Amino acid sequence: MKNKKIVTIGGGTGSFVLLSGISNYPVQISAVVSMADDGGSTGVLRDELGVLPPGDVRQCLVALSESSEKLRELMNYRFEKGNLKGHSFGNIFLSALEKIQGSFESGVEEASKILNVRGRVIPVTEKDTNLIMKLKNGKILQGEDEINHNYEIEKQGISKFYLSPKAQANKSAIKSILEADLIIIGPGNHFCSILPNFLVKGVSEAIRKSKAKIIYNANLVNKKGHSDNFLLEDYVKSVEDYIGKNRIDFVIFNTQKPKERLIEKYQKKGETLLKMGKENVRRSYKIVKADVLNEKFPKFSKVDSISEVRSFIRHDSEKLARVLMMILESSEYKNLIKEII
Repeated sequence: MKNKKIVTIGGGTGSFVLLSGISNYPVQISAVVSMADDGGSTGVLRDELGVLPPGDVRQCLVALSESSEKLRELMNYRFEKGNLKGHSFGNIFLSALEKIQGSFESGVEEASKILNVRGRVIPVTEKDTNLIMKLKNGKILQGEDEINHNYEIEKQGISKFYLSPKAQANKSAIKSILEADLIIIGPGNHFCSILPNFLVKGVSEAIRKSKAKIIYNANLVNKKGHSDNFLLEDYVKSVEDYIGKNRIDFVIFNTQKPKERLIEKYQKKGETLLKMGKENVRRSYKIVKADVLNEKFPKFSKVDSISEVRSFIRHDSEKLARVLMMILESSEYKNLIKEII
């Protein structure tokens, strides 16, 4: 397994959880991160400073940092008073480095040195672009934040989903994808953290050309108004439609049931646990059933302006990483493992 190259594609908390786990293994990690975020502290900094969105990148840097616990805590610290209330120190730090270095990617590289990051964090694009979704009723949703807070998407249907202006993929992201042994997609917000990566020109083409194994980490809960009626196969089909080819080899599906109080909390919001659907359906991918649930209750800063939309039912970093590493090594043990459905 040593020196195997892993590329993760996603954004937000999902990428943080994923990277926190696989960073403990002897692999080369490249985290390709969505640049569509425009909510909370990130959105304010984009508007006021004209910088690229730092929030998702910050989380990935912290996950891969081998610096002290105090420094990682500092990167996630949110100011509680004054004009900076709600802002993450790490977001301001990255925005300042972008100004100093002259580009966001150079700023991220400098931050990686300061934080002693193991691996690379790569913005999927350096283009200042916005996520646009046009619904079939003619309504246009502008920006990740507006899309995230709209609950009519599944009911109305999507007629067009795109970036404006169009964005070209970061060359480093394409190179990493083409050289990868394993590509991991998700977990994360389907329309706001996962799919935006495939709207960037060059990403889907690179994935189609890649010889890597591809794993999709299915979300644990369907999002209200976005994917209420989605089964596991609906998420996979959606991702592969944007890739433009059936390229997913394995899908990880959680089998552990969350605590009842959390299930009830989600049900009150109109959100339900993801279901697999029929098991005897012929698929182009293998489903790996595993307990990858984090049973600890996450804590959020009281001044986090978007804490109400953050996930309480989450993957467990260590459990998820163990399953992923098993799949990465499975070709070496194909004579021992007889079947994964």
